[in-house]
Amino acid sequence: MPRLYFPDDIPAHGECTLPQAQAHHAMHVLRLAAGDAVTLFDGRGTEYAATVARVGRREITVRIADARPVDRESPLPVTLAQAVSSGERMDYTIQKAVELGVAHIQPIASQRSVVRLNGERAEKRIAHWQYVVIAACEQCGRNVVPEVAPLLSFMDWIGALPVGGDELRLMLSPHAAKNLEELSRPATGAMLLAGPEGGFDPGEIEAAQARGFIALRLGPRVLRTETAALAALAALQLKWGDF
Repeated sequence: MPRLYFPDDIPAHGECTLPQAQAHHAMHVLRLAAGDAVTLFDGRGTEYAATVARVGRREITVRIADARPVDRESPLPVTLAQAVSSGERMDYTIQKAVELGVAHIQPIASQRSVVRLNGERAEKRIAHWQYVVIAACEQCGRNVVPEVAPLLSFMDWIGALPVGGDELRLMLSPHAAKNLEELSRPATGAMLLAGPEGGFDPGEIEAAQARGFIALRLGPRVLRTETAALAALAALQLKWGDF
């Protein structure tokens, strides 16, 4: 059954008109017609059974039935701090991270990032990545939409983190001594730091370690930037999450 995100309040047993992006997807990709069953979700944990009531030239109205609180979130909340990568790599990383249950996404600009974003261009990319998150939630069944935070430089982001903290802080590095089997289950959640195509520079590594990040390796092979974070997320879910 098609799933569609509705960002505003959903009136139980009422009607609502889909936002333009969702309506376009419903009409031109899903080819929905009046009478078709759909599921709406509000991004805050509740989904709703619904039926397409009317299809206009540019809008779709759906009739809402019952609310169904459905929890598909991982018991291990993970924040992914991902250095911005080039081309479609960042989109791929964000999409698959959502499917793997990531709770929060923090894009960061590091010294060795190939892509440089600022001002209006950065804002447009954040909006685009948030749309990638929503589409991934529609596909994978999540009813809570993770937030893509505003882009920060590595040093601004790391400097704002409190020293210590209850979460497990991990920095991916092919040269690290520790692997996941050597670590204990975190008291709360985890924070995963993944570098760009060229990795973090020495100053960034030192700053991260000063904030309690543990360098973590994922085996003897060097992984690409779009692979490393996803492999780590899958391993974390298998060890302490819901896989």
